[in-house]
Amino acid sequence: MKKNIISWIAQVIIVVILGQTLLFKFTDAPEVVEMFAKLNMGAFGYKLIGFVELTACLLLLTPKGSIWGAILSWGVMAGAIMGHVTKIGFEGSHGAMAGMAVAAWLLSSLVIYLRRNQVSFISNMFGAKKEG
Repeated sequence: MKKNIISWIAQVIIVVILGQTLLFKFTDAPEVVEMFAKLNMGAFGYKLIGFVELTACLLLLTPKGSIWGAILSWGVMAGAIMGHVTKIGFEGSHGAMAGMAVAAWLLSSLVIYLRRNQVSFISNMFGAKKEG
C-alpha cells in the first residue's frame, strides 16, 4: 500500500513536470524552437517528442498504464539530459529545464522500480515475481 502511494505521488509529479512544456512544444514557442535548433531538430522533432510526452502523461495517470508511462518518460528524459549535456548546455533557463529533466528521470526510475512486478521482463531484471 505504501509503495502504491509513493508511486502515485511520483507519477503526478512527473505529469506536472512533463505537462509544463507541452503547450510550448505544440505552439512553436520561441524558446522551444531555439533549444531544438541547437539539437538540429525542427518542428517535427519537438512536436513528436511532445506527443510522446503527452502519451506518457496519459499513461502515468492510469493504474495499468503507469509502468509504460514511466518507461516512456524515462526514455524521453534520458534523451533530454543527453541533449543538455552535449549541445544545449545549462546557462540561464536551460539549467532549470535540465534539472526538471533529471528530476523526472529519477522519479520515472522510481516508478519503474516500484511497479516492476507489473511487467515480466522488468520484474525478471530485478529478480522479482510478476503480479498475477
